[in-house]
Amino acid sequence: MGGSQVNQALVRLYFEVRDGLPDPVAAWAKLTGNSQQYAGTRGERRVPLDDGTAAEIAAAAIVHTAAEHGRERVAALATSPLAELVGGLGGAVLTEHPCAPEQVLGGRFGGAPRAEEWARAAYVLLWGENNRLARTADTPWVIAGRYKGQKVVAIGTHPTRLSDETLVVRPGTDGALAMAMGHVLLKEFFLDRTPFDGHAAEFTDLPFLVRLREREGAYVPGEATGQVCDRLSLYDREGPGEAVEVLLPRFDDGPGVLRRGVPVLRDGGELLTTVFDLLLAGYGVARPGLPGRWPDGYGDRAEPYTPAWQEACTGVPASRAVKIARELGVTAEKTDGRCVIVPGRLDTPHADTAYRAMLALLVLTGCGGGWAQVGTAGIPLVPYLCLHACGEDRSDVGALSWALAEGLFARRTSRSVLLEAVRDGWPMAPPPRVLALPRPIYPLPPDVDLLIGPDDHCDLAPPSPELVGAAVARLGGRPSAAGPAGGAADGRMRLLVDHAWMREYGEALPVYRPPGLGVPLKPTQLVRNRR
Repeated sequence: MGGSQVNQALVRLYFEVRDGLPDPVAAWAKLTGNSQQYAGTRGERRVPLDDGTAAEIAAAAIVHTAAEHGRERVAALATSPLAELVGGLGGAVLTEHPCAPEQVLGGRFGGAPRAEEWARAAYVLLWGENNRLARTADTPWVIAGRYKGQKVVAIGTHPTRLSDETLVVRPGTDGALAMAMGHVLLKEFFLDRTPFDGHAAEFTDLPFLVRLREREGAYVPGEATGQVCDRLSLYDREGPGEAVEVLLPRFDDGPGVLRRGVPVLRDGGELLTTVFDLLLAGYGVARPGLPGRWPDGYGDRAEPYTPAWQEACTGVPASRAVKIARELGVTAEKTDGRCVIVPGRLDTPHADTAYRAMLALLVLTGCGGGWAQVGTAGIPLVPYLCLHACGEDRSDVGALSWALAEGLFARRTSRSVLLEAVRDGWPMAPPPRVLALPRPIYPLPPDVDLLIGPDDHCDLAPPSPELVGAAVARLGGRPSAAGPAGGAADGRMRLLVDHAWMREYGEALPVYRPPGLGVPLKPTQLVRNRR
């Protein structure tokens, strides 16, 4: 007997079926085919089992499920030991983080840089609940980088002793600070001077042209045309030329609307502007001659997203927000983008919007490879929310829409939206039939044939990935390398996430949503950028 443990009734039934069938995959198919008998044995106590047999059971379940129900019905959380194996088979590697990195950086995002690479960065932002009072596995790399002259700034709700500087923010307001830092970067590194223009033109969607749709006497951003302008902005040095007022979402003071102007050009009967011009309008970076209501400067507390405005939200002094933004921009300029953000867990209903505001800082400063989120290289992550597809709730997902939304999800529950996404083929996993978890998670997902995890309620303790991989290959399910999911055709990072659901929630551009109760599921968390 080895270190593995398995549900006592499951292993008994498996061996009863296995005695009459030479093929473990056929045995698993017969076992799960008798759903009533099998379902009645779930949740019984676990008993020791030799490692080889435990790996054989896991492999048989994986191979049968992939062949019978589709590879996407085999799933593992990204932090599970079996995640790489499942991803290599083309299964679903689930993440508990929102999918903002894939939406912004593209489907090839693989979680780089790793912790051991942090020491080579010049500037590191430990952003979120990164509590460095405890000695975690990546702590030595933070210390090593500081010995080389790296500056480490911690941003979160608790101080830390392993950083050079700490910004203590109120819970749930990280996005407000990120928006204010973006305001400073756009003003000082794109308008006052232009050190990142070349990077932005080649590697981001900032020069892309966007259609404007007429709405309530003004315009709202529509879809991207796919055309790239020969410059970032349509604003000429002599003046804005033709300009119109656009309506942008504002959530910090209820579901309000910002009215800001953008320069435009006409293409037949359509009005077009660039992503960069929309971004300046969204962040409130004023230019002479444009219509709308704009902040007077960094000290304007009434208009988002100025440093003074964020001070009322986060508690961080405006001067410190300006200082950190300037340090990030200058360091990125001098080191050719060697700045890193290490995201922590932002356990708020609108964490995905906060992540997008944080990611925008890296995109603007040419640090697209500096998002140090745990992931599996080359394997796309899908939301963990699919585990709750069979659970019902009474929440109104449409309540999250902005003031000018089309009502696409009005009076819809999160379950109905989730199931619609699966039915329509959005790139996410349906409810899994085989699932590997790294730790106890409740409530346990329904209708799972084999639940692999450490908890006593799971069917099987996690076997060795090497043994399971060898068993999968032996049983005829040899892994085929899963190619990286397609990001933008030209590999650009995208600050405008061009999707109908994003526009419905006013989140096509970076936006701040304050902390609140929210609902368990946001449709924007289900969408990964397919372009």
